[in-house]
Amino acid sequence: MNERILIAGASIAGLTTAHWLARHGFRPTVVERARAPRPGGNGVDVRENAVEVVDRMGILPRIRAAAADVQGMRFVDARDNTVARIDITGASEIEIMRGDLVALLHRAGDGVEYVFGDAVRGLTQDDDGVTVSFEHGPDRRFDLVVGADGLHSTVRRLAFGPESDFVRHRDHYFAFADADAALGEDRWVSMFNRPGRMAGLYRSGNHAQAKAYFVFRSTPITYDHRDLDAHKRIVREAFARETGWRVPQLLATALDDPDFYFDALSQVHLDSWSAGRVTLVGDAAWCASPVSGAGAELALVGAYRLAGELAAARGDHRTAFSRYHEGHRELVGDRQRIGPNLKLMAPRTPAGIALRNAAARLPLLRAASALERRYRAQAPALPRYASAHGHSG
Repeated sequence: MNERILIAGASIAGLTTAHWLARHGFRPTVVERARAPRPGGNGVDVRENAVEVVDRMGILPRIRAAAADVQGMRFVDARDNTVARIDITGASEIEIMRGDLVALLHRAGDGVEYVFGDAVRGLTQDDDGVTVSFEHGPDRRFDLVVGADGLHSTVRRLAFGPESDFVRHRDHYFAFADADAALGEDRWVSMFNRPGRMAGLYRSGNHAQAKAYFVFRSTPITYDHRDLDAHKRIVREAFARETGWRVPQLLATALDDPDFYFDALSQVHLDSWSAGRVTLVGDAAWCASPVSGAGAELALVGAYRLAGELAAARGDHRTAFSRYHEGHRELVGDRQRIGPNLKLMAPRTPAGIALRNAAARLPLLRAASALERRYRAQAPALPRYASAHGHSG
């Protein structure tokens, strides 16, 4: 196979797609707006079939070595007294910081062309391929284009239509950034709540740098998703009057982080992930929202299936895209049902906070994995696809 395939976005989904396409004999190119793989991000879970995907990639031992060693969540009051804990030790998934996972996936990209510091500007499809224009580089010709450029996907907008047609706001906003590790308990996620709001600190014993988290309930807010100053202003105003726990210090250190991240808590729903010679993968196609805990799982498994179906169909994109959608949509639909996670993180009322804390103290509910299994279906079996070199993967 010699098809040239452009992947927009050096995300978990984009880098995984590129790895498997190269392994199946395609010629993938990854274009990424940032100057290098993005190092920041929150903790993500590699679980179930996603563990098998990274094992087949040969990077599972490195992922285990880089894993965070967080023991669980502790809920605190305004004076930093622990009112409840949920222990996650013994869970089957591997939790790793997003930036660490991205770095490992990038290093696994043998045979992949990377173009950093540029982004897709336009797409023109015809019977034989896609002409892609870029913000900085010259136009180039590809056989197929994969949009792995996240919730606010440019590829999706160009090929499918405006973002408002597919993105559903889930009534909350969230932010995360680097923070002072001294503000939280080692190896625990500390969470402080007011009705409809949460401030928290994620502290892994394997990382010197901690992560601050903020979640708040709100009707839709109008802002530019690339305007960092506006993002910081919105979060600052949402928590400006909060003096409890360590919120003022946590907010101050987070707002100093140049990689501060803010966005709406949203989901993406499309009837199909392909339009002609363009398809989507990862959050661009099916964002389940950060509170689902399934973003990395869906990205790794979806990318593996997309590349594998293209190989199995010997480049027949119509057949491959159809099989990819058919094979992955059940898992996506299940993971988009986020169950109790949002109520666990940001209860709406004082009574809801009290009920959450009481439930977390019950022995039956101390393991977060037990809570989650009640709402999560078993993932479909992961197929194997023959690589260009005759090995299955």
